[in-house]
Amino acid sequence: MGQPTPARSDDDWWRSAVIHQVYVRSFADGDGDGTGDLAGVRAKLPYLAGLGVDALWFNPWYQSPMKDGGYDVADYRAIDPAFGTLAEAEKLIAEARELGIRTIIDIVPNHVSDQHPWFRAALAGGPERDLFHFRPGRGEHGELPPNNWTSEFGGPAWTRLPVSHHRPSKEGPSGPVDSDGDWYLHLFASEQPDLNWAHPAVRREHEDILRFWFERGVAGVRIDSAALPAKDPLLPDLLEGRGPHPYVDRDELHDVYRAWRAIADEYGAVFVGEVWLPDAERFARYLRPDELHTAFNFSFMTCPWDAARLRTSIDETLAEHAPVGAPATWVLCNHDVTRTVTRYGRSDTGFDFATKTFGTPTDLALGTRRARAAALLSLALPGTVYLYQGEELGLPEAEVAREHIQDPMHARSGGTDPGRDGCRVPLPWAAKEPYAGFGSRETPWLPQPDHWATYAVDRQQDDPGSMLTLYRRAIRLRPAFGTGPLTWLPAPEGVLAFERADGLQCLVNLADTPADLPEHAGILLASGPLDTGNRLPRDTAVWLRTRAARFSESEACPS
Repeated sequence: MGQPTPARSDDDWWRSAVIHQVYVRSFADGDGDGTGDLAGVRAKLPYLAGLGVDALWFNPWYQSPMKDGGYDVADYRAIDPAFGTLAEAEKLIAEARELGIRTIIDIVPNHVSDQHPWFRAALAGGPERDLFHFRPGRGEHGELPPNNWTSEFGGPAWTRLPVSHHRPSKEGPSGPVDSDGDWYLHLFASEQPDLNWAHPAVRREHEDILRFWFERGVAGVRIDSAALPAKDPLLPDLLEGRGPHPYVDRDELHDVYRAWRAIADEYGAVFVGEVWLPDAERFARYLRPDELHTAFNFSFMTCPWDAARLRTSIDETLAEHAPVGAPATWVLCNHDVTRTVTRYGRSDTGFDFATKTFGTPTDLALGTRRARAAALLSLALPGTVYLYQGEELGLPEAEVAREHIQDPMHARSGGTDPGRDGCRVPLPWAAKEPYAGFGSRETPWLPQPDHWATYAVDRQQDDPGSMLTLYRRAIRLRPAFGTGPLTWLPAPEGVLAFERADGLQCLVNLADTPADLPEHAGILLASGPLDTGNRLPRDTAVWLRTRAARFSESEACPS
């Protein structure tokens, strides 16, 4: 498995870290009930240390009805019983740290679960109603939503409550106002009511939550839908092309994140924001020195397998981050996005939620070859790399039968969207064990495909040509690139070539024909075999030593 990598002592560990994303429900089942849990993660910590990652990012592990995979949080200070206990989470954080691995958790500021105590009190007529967005409907009888906003999961962003769920009439400027039949806002599923971030209690609560977890040794927080929490208080209709947007990237959000940053600085903790914005200047505002440390790079993740477009994405990403001195982040896949091996094997190698359909043809051999090359590309770039669980195994997107799909995106689309469950199928650990070693007693919460065992860790760990071996070698060698800038090199059309520190170069051939390698002192690592004559085949990447460097020959591995 390899030796654990000691945790970096410097405060800037996050600027060049490799961070492994853990979707607990599908990682490893420690108690055999069919659902991944913290016991399963703890048992696999030696594997993660052997992989060489610097930190683990956990998707929400809090108490939740699981209407949206845990992103509907009912209690931030409790672990969901399906995953374990708070005491077990504390043990996991400490045990990982002993192996040199830090912990990053998820916070979902835009909304809570409809089972959260605040929302239940709001439905009972309490003052907590002001912590959400309740409004009367439009139309003669209030039968229409208050505005034209749509849910990220499809359909209107408003749900009307039964009369029995409403507080009594309240006093308005002209007398009693009937609040029966009001609607509440939810930019996601109806079970996820949006919080009112104009209310000071909402801000205080989240600041307390941050302190709660920082006190328990958490090293960072990933902020879900970080550009959405603030809303125009008038809740006007959305008019495309006219700004400012009523609920995306509101200026008042920056005061929230400045307050959060002050708390993080007390503990030496870091933030990574999920910020989907097309405007580079607006995006960079979130990364100012007194706000978030980093943000996810969705341009690179959704980019097609095309040399010119990948180079443009890399250049624009680095340019966006340069003015604020923030490190870029690189990710090929996550818990919401079609797995890399599958996406790169399709005719359309980009990603767009709007184009997801059932039965899209995929060439997995082609996708795997490209995914291996993309792994070396992303790990050679300056900044932080996020690695979604199972990517290091080369897992494809699973075709989940309609009757087993649990993702609300599928239901709210009327059954046309396959949803995100295909990238969330439980991991295979041991080929000959029940359920490929995920858990031994109960059927996993999502069914594994029949071929899943072929990707098992125990089949890959000693195979020099496996995806797992490639990732282990690449992560071990990655520090050689240092923290210096990227310099593009002359290269044939369709080939990406750049140099970093210590005389190291990365070349990726996306052209239709093999490419000649430049003069070099040795090959540090390649994503696949080279052609006769030491030429770089199509859809292959290589790390080259261009001069005598600080590597022994045993560290260089041509395939």
